[in-house]
Formats: sequence, structure tokens, C-alpha cells
Amino acid sequence: MQFKDIIGQEKVKAHLIRTVQENRVSHAQLFLGPEGSGSLALALAYAQYINCEQKEADDSCGQCSACRKYAKLIHPDLHFSYPFFAAHKEDTASTFIEQWRTTFLSNPYLGMETWRACFDAGNKQANINIAECHHIIQKLSLKAFEAPYKVLIMWLPEYLDKEGNTLLKLIEEPPPGTLFLLVAQNQDQLLNTIISRTQLVKVNALDRESLINYLVHRKELSVDKARQLSYISGGNMQLVLAQLTEENSSNHFDLLVQWLRLCFGAKVLDILSLVDDNLSKLGRENQKSFLLYAIHIMREVILYKEGVAELVHLPDAEMTFVERFSPLYSTEKLEACVRIFEKTGYHIERNANPKILFLDVSLQLVLLFKH
Repeated sequence: MQFKDIIGQEKVKAHLIRTVQENRVSHAQLFLGPEGSGSLALALAYAQYINCEQKEADDSCGQCSACRKYAKLIHPDLHFSYPFFAAHKEDTASTFIEQWRTTFLSNPYLGMETWRACFDAGNKQANINIAECHHIIQKLSLKAFEAPYKVLIMWLPEYLDKEGNTLLKLIEEPPPGTLFLLVAQNQDQLLNTIISRTQLVKVNALDRESLINYLVHRKELSVDKARQLSYISGGNMQLVLAQLTEENSSNHFDLLVQWLRLCFGAKVLDILSLVDDNLSKLGRENQKSFLLYAIHIMREVILYKEGVAELVHLPDAEMTFVERFSPLYSTEKLEACVRIFEKTGYHIERNANPKILFLDVSLQLVLLFKH
């Protein structure tokens, strides 16, 4: 993984490169960023740059022995730790390394749901268990085989729970040439003892322009579709990729306007047809992204209604809708609409029957806007 392969995040890339060039590489760093921001990919690109045998000014060479092994995640001094679904108490992350390599190389922006889908997990909870902590201590006590640094990249240390305290001494006083890169999404769920022992690298959600540029030039989407996806995703590349894997991706704006008009007009028979023919057949990822889009549009309506139109940045068609729709209903009703959409998204995540669910939501909207 090279820095050039990662979308946006130019300031973070420059900072990481500068720490290497100025010999200020901290032995324990916490890459903190939301899902789909590229924080995991950045950690890997950083480790590759550190161990590259022929570093360039702004990236690893991609050609040396170390880079070639990093590209396949098989370098002997590169170790990964991540949440997994243990079948036996002695299972560690290494038990699932082949699934990890395949999943990461196909999608370096993966989230926990993507990782879970690789397993028949049932009702099991993912975690990083005590056996994995002991395995980490054992691996990092060895000398580096080839590279100047042996690197451990731990994805989602939030899943450590109290077992993480086993690693505190190792994180605070690691053997020479050892680098810990922790990649987290939620600081509130991390052990404070780990936070205090790491240097923070803050990674923001992907900026809209970088995402649009990637979708237009690399995925060959139209500018309008790229803008819509960047708007829906909120800078989460995982959501974008999930949306792109759905066949017959819909135009969310046209569908949303059609749906709302039928609900406002209480046209129940037409609502039934729309639910049967469109909403229930979108596919789960498209249904999730459609509801996210509906939530974003309603929030923009609320902003416009509250007199802060300068904060609303939408394409012309969506902006026209917001301008016309905002005077029709009170802020309280608009906020209630947002809550309905959020609750619906929650049920979609848990595999509710889409036909029943969207019909129920439609009737809720009819009642909301009729009173």
C-alpha cells in the first residue's frame, strides 16, 4: 500500500512522511478516524514507507523487496491484529490471516460489518482475546527478520476490553525497532491507559472533492452520481463501495421526491405500488443509502428553514426541492421525519422485511404530515 493509492488525506500523508524524514517516528501511534476514512490504509502505507529500502521524497518506491512483500501483506516483520470470532479460546488473529489478507486487499476501507460478513459468526461477538494479546507479546519479543522496524498494526483496539492492559508495558517500553500502529474509530470506547501511551494521528472523513474526483476518474461515474454518492456517504468510502456493488443503483433524489409526494397526498394505493415495485427491491445496501440520503435532505431542509441557508450546499434540483419544501411543515414535524428515517435504517440493518417496513414507514409519514 502506497500513499498514492489512498484517496485524499493529503495533510495526514504529509505529516507522516515528515516524521520519517525528520527521524521523529513515535513507537506507539493511534490513528483515529471514522469508518471509511482510510485510516487503516494510511497506517499500512506509513509502515511500508518506514521500511522501504529506496524511499522517495513523497512515497515508498513500490519496487524494492520490502514494498513487494508489503503489497501482499506477507512481510515477515509486518504483523496484524484485529477483532475476530473465536471458535476456541486458543484462537488468535493469525488463525484468520488468510481471510484478513483477502478482505483487506480487496477493500482497504473495510468496516466491521464487511469483516463480519467473511465469517459464519452467528450470534458470536467479535473481540481481541487474551490469547491474542499473549501472541502479540511473543511475536514482538523476537528480533526483526529483515526490516529496520517490526510493525504491529492493530485494527479496532476498541475490541480489546480489559485484556488490553496485558499489552501496556509492551506499548510503553517496546523492544528496539518496534512500532505499534493502532487504528481506531471511537475514542470513547478505548482504554484510557492505551490512549495515554500513544501519539494521536487524527484522520478526518474523506473530503467531498477528493471523493468526487475519485468516483469520476477512477470509477467512471457521472459527476451528478458522484456528487450524490459523496453526499450520502458523508466521507465514508465503505458506504460508497457498498453502494457501488449493488446492481441497478437508483436515483435517490427522484425516488425520494416521488415517495414523499405520495405520502403527503395520502395516496395509499400508489404507495403500495411504489413499495412493491421500487423500495422493497432496492437491495439492503441501497435501502440503507437511500435512507441516509433522505435523512441528509431533511436535515438540509431544517437548516434552510431555520435561516442558515449558507450552510446548505446542494445541486440545483435538490436545492429547489429544499426551498419549496421548507415552508410547508414545522421544524418539529421535520425532526420527527428524520427520527422515523433513522429508526427505519436501524431495522434495515437488522434484516427487517423491507416490504412491511417501508409500508409501515409510509403510513407513519401520511399520519405525520396530515396532522
